[in-house]
Formats: sequence, structure tokens, C-alpha cells
Amino acid sequence: MASSNTTSAASAASTTSNEVEETLARIRSHKGVEGVLIMTKEGAIVHSSLSEEQSKAHAALISQLTEKASMLVTSLEPDDELTFLRIRSNKKEIMVAPDKEFLMLVIQNPNAVE
Repeated sequence: MASSNTTSAASAASTTSNEVEETLARIRSHKGVEGVLIMTKEGAIVHSSLSEEQSKAHAALISQLTEKASMLVTSLEPDDELTFLRIRSNKKEIMVAPDKEFLMLVIQNPNAVE
């Protein structure tokens, strides 16, 4: 029985991994997307389509910013929580989707033609 349970767990993990890869590919295919970064809330990189240097720099800053934004939301309404963070400049748009353990960051050029 242990072998069957191990096989089922491995199959479920593989399916989940495939779904994650498909989702990331779909996000990267959107117009203007320049990079996707998945990290722990503490800033440890789990997956990135950016360079290692960019990933480390963005992960450190975004994890801190997201924590501060989350604290602000909670201070405004104690039973509320941050669900999405969007930062836009003239040339870039940064979108952060926080989860219980992870953050997903998407960087895009909002002025991209294709």
C-alpha cells in the first residue's frame, strides 16, 4: 500500500507542477510581460524568468514592500488582508499577488505594442 500512496503523491505533485508551469507560460505570453517571479514571503526565490541579479534585487525589495502594504491594510481594517498590489510608473507596471506563503510578481511594460 505504501508504494501506491507514494505513486499517488508523486502523480499529484507532477500534475500540480504541470499546472503551475502552464499558468506561468500563459502569464508570460501576455502582451508586455517582461518577467515573472515567485518567491516566499521572506524573499527566497522559488521560480524566476528574470536574471539571477534582477531576481535577488526584486525579491528583497518586493517582499519588504508587500509586508509593509499588508501591515497598512490590517491597520486600516484589522480583519482585512492584502489581496493584490499594483505599482505603475511611466514605463513599468509591477503586480504582486500575495498568498499565505508565497508572492507572485509580474513585471510588464504597460505601453507594449506586442
